[in-house]
Amino acid sequence: MSIILNIDTATENAHVSIANDGIVLKSYHNGSQKDHASFLQPAIQQLVKDAAVTLNDIDAIAVTAGPGSYTGLRVGMASAKGLCYALNKPLILLNTLEVLTASAIRQLTDQPINKLTLLCPMIDARRMEVFTAVYDPELSIIISPLALILDDQSFREELSGARVIFFGNGSAKWNTICQDPNASFETVAIQPEAMANLSGLLFSREQFSDLAYSEPFYLKEFQTVIKK
Repeated sequence: MSIILNIDTATENAHVSIANDGIVLKSYHNGSQKDHASFLQPAIQQLVKDAAVTLNDIDAIAVTAGPGSYTGLRVGMASAKGLCYALNKPLILLNTLEVLTASAIRQLTDQPINKLTLLCPMIDARRMEVFTAVYDPELSIIISPLALILDDQSFREELSGARVIFFGNGSAKWNTICQDPNASFETVAIQPEAMANLSGLLFSREQFSDLAYSEPFYLKEFQTVIKK
């Protein structure tokens, strides 16, 4: 039995949840990205109260470590590490793109997702750039996570041999370029249930991260715009 606190602040929609053996007991969401920091700690306090557990009952804390919003990743990582340190609990880091893909598989039950299907999550990285990867339906990595500037040649090899489902908040810009009949586009957001399943699996394998050296998975350097 494992009780895990799951924290996701990587994208525009944040959530926190308490899960028992991968089953979500209670979750709270926030849809305003600029409010993730103020949302998180009060939501966690209310969450443990409503789920009838205490923070000491938690066996581990999981967080989406990136890629995603720089500010959002720092908010989630700082909270997760602080709680782990204070409670002496292990930390589980999850890749945002993998959690998003697991959410797509869970959501798109009406789709013919089989061995000839590939799944491509996309997180907006501004302009024509996205954080992306490609997975098969078993969540095996076909293309490792990367920051990609989209053009009309992107994913040409993958689309030549399989149906590829694109989703996530970065996929809309790719939809304006891609004309391939093997491409399909879906609206998918991270689901607490998908994150809970993955964090529960890593807990069972004791795949914990070193608390002192854990950092957000940014994928590219932070850039600021200096006004002249």
